Amino acid sequence: MLDQPPTSGAPVSPKGVPAPVSATLPPGVTPELEAGYVKLEESVRARRPGDDFPALRRAFEFACERHAAQKRVSGEPYMMHPLAVTQILADMQMDQVCLQTGLLHDALEDTPTTVDEIRKLFGEDVARCVNGVTKLSKINLHNREVRQAESVRKMLLAMVEDIRVIIVKMADRLHNLRTLDALPREKQERIATETIELYVPIAHRLGMGKLRGELEDLGFRYHDPEAWREVTDAIESKRLANEQVLENIRETVEAKLAEEHIPAKVHGRVKKPWSVFQKLRKQRISIDQVYDLLGLRIITDSVKNCYAALGVIHNEWHPIPGRIKDFIAIPRPNLYQSLHTSVMGPGGVAFEVQIRTEEMHRLAEEGIAAHWKYKEGKRGAADDDQRIAWLRQLVEWQREMRDPSDFMSSLKVDLYPEEVYCFTPKGRVVILPRDATPIDFAYSIHTDVGHTCIGAKVNGRMVPLKHNLRNGDIVEILTQNGGQPSRDWLTFVKTARARNKIRHVINATEREKAIELGQKLLEREARRFGVAMSRVTRQQMESVASEYGCSKLEDLQAALGWGKFSARQVLSKLAPGVIEPEAPVVAETAAPAPSVERDKGGASKDYVIQVKGIDDLLTYRAKCCNPIRGEPIVGYITRGKGVAVHSKNCPNVQNLLYEAERRIDVEWARGAGESFNVRLVVHTDDRAGMLNQLTQILFDEEVNIRSVEAHADERNFDSAVVEMTIEVREKKQLERIVSAMRRVSGVRDIERVH
Repeated sequence: MLDQPPTSGAPVSPKGVPAPVSATLPPGVTPELEAGYVKLEESVRARRPGDDFPALRRAFEFACERHAAQKRVSGEPYMMHPLAVTQILADMQMDQVCLQTGLLHDALEDTPTTVDEIRKLFGEDVARCVNGVTKLSKINLHNREVRQAESVRKMLLAMVEDIRVIIVKMADRLHNLRTLDALPREKQERIATETIELYVPIAHRLGMGKLRGELEDLGFRYHDPEAWREVTDAIESKRLANEQVLENIRETVEAKLAEEHIPAKVHGRVKKPWSVFQKLRKQRISIDQVYDLLGLRIITDSVKNCYAALGVIHNEWHPIPGRIKDFIAIPRPNLYQSLHTSVMGPGGVAFEVQIRTEEMHRLAEEGIAAHWKYKEGKRGAADDDQRIAWLRQLVEWQREMRDPSDFMSSLKVDLYPEEVYCFTPKGRVVILPRDATPIDFAYSIHTDVGHTCIGAKVNGRMVPLKHNLRNGDIVEILTQNGGQPSRDWLTFVKTARARNKIRHVINATEREKAIELGQKLLEREARRFGVAMSRVTRQQMESVASEYGCSKLEDLQAALGWGKFSARQVLSKLAPGVIEPEAPVVAETAAPAPSVERDKGGASKDYVIQVKGIDDLLTYRAKCCNPIRGEPIVGYITRGKGVAVHSKNCPNVQNLLYEAERRIDVEWARGAGESFNVRLVVHTDDRAGMLNQLTQILFDEEVNIRSVEAHADERNFDSAVVEMTIEVREKKQLERIVSAMRRVSGVRDIERVH
């Protein structure tokens, strides 16, 4: 029986050390897998000799039996993946439940195994964790986006109950990235993008610096291979010189610290490719202008000596203004502590120094995983554990987000690192995301403070509500009774809390207006055709509402108010013998509509966008993002104008300016051959011949240039900016153009302007 100690497999000697592999192996266990398990058990015994190894063995054999017939895309036995994931967890010194979950983490998703079966064989904790890690792929949901959103929501809820769920998920994702070469390019890009947008921020918020670094760099490699290669080559071209500089600086620092009797270990490092790329893209600088490309880490024995070491560094080299950060006095939300400073070193070479104690270093590298090692027998994090407090709060905010797109957009915003430390007039610290505004500050204090906010003072001076807050700002919020949030606030707030609260108020108000308008439209149309609405029962109305996919009568009235359906359509179902339905109108062909595409001769072209399942709604591409063929798109119903079609990456969509009720599925029509105007801004080195190289790429692609302008960049003396509007046929052509431009020497960044 699998719930009893195994009678076959690797025998154990009296000393508890695995004996040589037996000639007879249990079902599904190959010699290769057995060797991998022996290595795993040796790792666990070295770190956690008191673990229940027969239970670990049972989990291994059970997983091998269930995955026996399965292969990975690379051709190796599928069970090699759970083994590798569990080895990562063993290296992190995770507990017995975590290790068993690692071995079984794909059993529910990829085999007929049930949760009850795992609960019976391995206990409640393992069953809960395996279920929490499992995606919702077996559930029949509408599409991959919905499935992903619901899987993430499920994972977050499971994390709150047991943080081991995300630790196993991180190990799973790390091994998948290490073996991503076997997958097709499209899947590589999707997995890498999801890693950077979702798992990297979670690892950061949990303080798992070492794991986050590897996720970032592996994700970057597959997310944007050309940018990764360019940055990696730039770093490698100077590696020998940089390592020599670092070695000289390290020796100097060690000598100076020894003179002051400060015990310390000093390590040098070159900044990783993803971090370098982020800085190059954000600041639009060359790699020579990255101040913290080179870095030293000083690990000493006490907080007192951390500050003493900082004094030694500043006494030897001049600090760069604005680059000193004290995360010991004010730790980051993930409990990261360290002193950071950047100094101008020998020969004018700038480098960064991080100073911390041994305990701070351990927590910075391992985060919640380090914390877990000392929590034997406990399921979740302590109530006062700040690393998990943010997660509980996040889950509470996300419970209100029913629409999958809204949920994922809001989640990605809220997961970004919090970096701005502000104060109330009474000295309370408020931690907010970078570029947060007084509105975000107000909602972080209290919902009512946010709703009634009419102004703000920063450091005693009145500022606009869209003002970006900085570290150390003292913020005072001015309120007025009866105040209401404005829809405009959604364009600049940064926190999910503020955004959700604002949308809740606005949506409730606008829904009431839409319901009222829907009622009036229906009554007016009924009077026009002589239909007595007083004779129509609520049951009849609700029956028609269900035909239109509305669960309540009020939902149908709101849809009428938004213009999703016409009053005549609804009335024709209430009085079928009296009123005929409206004749269908083909989308994007009516002359006066803004959706009409015309060629130079004035004739209307084939329509380019169509509403799925509905053929009588006009559509037009929204000017805020001007989507092009091949981009993921989403439609929003607007009163009197038809359906506005946005790119899913449009700032207005990302900022959740629209409510889910107004969303409608749209798709690109086939066979249309029109061009789309796209505006690009290229940030480059200021050198001769640059414009010629860029326009040559457009010539090779047979792309028409509508306008082009080049000028020096006022912010960077050695930089230039090229702004151009071009005509492209589809997203793939635009990607080829941007990719070719990035390969031009001296091109620092390219952005598409919406």
